[in-house]
Amino acid sequence: MTKFKKIGITGREGTGFGDSLKVLVSVLAKHKVDVYVCESIAPLLAKCKLPVCRLSKIGEICDLIIVLGGDGSLLGAVRILARHNVPVLGINRGTLGFLTDILPEEIETRVGAVLNGEYTEEKRFLLSAQVRRGGELIGRAEALNDVVVNSGTSAQMIEFDLFVDDEYVYRQRSDGLIISTPTGSTAYSLSAGGPIMHPKLDAVVLVPMFPHTLSSRPILVDGNSEIKIVINDSNEIHPSVTCDGQVQITSMPGDTIYVKKKRHKMKLIHPLDHSFYASCRDKLGWVSRLGK
Repeated sequence: MTKFKKIGITGREGTGFGDSLKVLVSVLAKHKVDVYVCESIAPLLAKCKLPVCRLSKIGEICDLIIVLGGDGSLLGAVRILARHNVPVLGINRGTLGFLTDILPEEIETRVGAVLNGEYTEEKRFLLSAQVRRGGELIGRAEALNDVVVNSGTSAQMIEFDLFVDDEYVYRQRSDGLIISTPTGSTAYSLSAGGPIMHPKLDAVVLVPMFPHTLSSRPILVDGNSEIKIVINDSNEIHPSVTCDGQVQITSMPGDTIYVKKKRHKMKLIHPLDHSFYASCRDKLGWVSRLGK
């Protein structure tokens, strides 16, 4: 008997999505669990007559959420689900799939194994970002991968002051700054020259985007640090603050951006043979030993 009695399904529709969804529902039916479907994908399962809920409600009532899609689908779901402390399992219908590590053709065997208790669980922390103007809260959002402050245009740099735990670090002119969790270190941060961080690290990396000085390099700080970015009054543009590339807040010169670890963590479920380094070899094209 599986410990997961109520399982929710969410995801983002794309090529082949419907076929994978039907296979997944069939596997769950064999294990005699209660299945709840997110309203965004419910039309694909109209004939099954499964209960349909908002994702936030599914997070409240279920003890496992399965996300069918790419990493972007999982990122969007986790920002809603983290507060409910419910574990998440990802099935990859995207491209790289660092977070969604079950392939469509493996649904029957690997999801079945997870339901039989054959899995590992790890916790990933999220970031909370706030934009304040004269002390007033303008906007807030959360991120599992990264918070990015950038000019929003390739034609102009922005100038800002960086503080870590209220200690002044530097003034920088650049296209912006990426504030990344270990989870996000294999995403946008990596493209900008940031380090790859093991998911178990309790740290945040600050990666400058095309800085106007050769000495500006990524900085690794404690995961419990509060990052403060002050957008200088001299700027003529309104920098954007983007969380996971999906939620955007527009700031203005003089605004202050605060970024720190969110209290709630994400629980990520993996098959037993999951390996972070094997994922890097596979997704990033690292060379393996001959015959391995």
